[in-house]
Amino acid sequence: MACMQDNPAFSILIFLAGAWLFKMWLGDARAGRSDSRAMPGASFSGKFSVFLAVAGAVLILAAETVLEKIFGFDASQSSVKFWALLVWISAAATEEIIFRGYIAIKNRGKVLLWAGAFAASVLFAAMHPFLWDYSAESGFVLNLSPKAFFSTGFIFLNSMWLYFARFNPSNKTASLMPCFAAHAAYNIGVFAVKAAQGFVLWEF
Repeated sequence: MACMQDNPAFSILIFLAGAWLFKMWLGDARAGRSDSRAMPGASFSGKFSVFLAVAGAVLILAAETVLEKIFGFDASQSSVKFWALLVWISAAATEEIIFRGYIAIKNRGKVLLWAGAFAASVLFAAMHPFLWDYSAESGFVLNLSPKAFFSTGFIFLNSMWLYFARFNPSNKTASLMPCFAAHAAYNIGVFAVKAAQGFVLWEF
């Protein structure tokens, strides 16, 4: 599964799909749509809520990077081709619209909102190929190593932060804009860390 993002055609296709979804969201936000057919969280937020979301995502990444070094997990990272960055940037739109958008339980009280956020974050983390992988040759393969649980745990933590970025009091319209920005900052940061540590392959 992970190697698919190293394929140029796949990466460009996923990037274009994400760009199309974001364009739809942006169109609804600019039109001020609030009907049932509007994209979720289609509104603009204040600068502070965007700054808060990005700052939190960067701090989570910094903690993850430092702890990886302390535990010796940094040497066992997977390598990716630079094409993967297109998929990761696209994910900042598609995953936010799906998870922090459509899946979020809104207008039913805080208990259901955060219980739903917790459950969705478990699903979100489990979908990332750390505890498992898939290939045409081997099929599904489980990976129950400490590094896999560590990385999955940080994906869960980051997901919960992204729910907070949308539903905290500073984001008065529950806009997805802070989530887009924070998710993009985190993913670009992960790519930068990998590149600095020599785990990005600059080849076609």
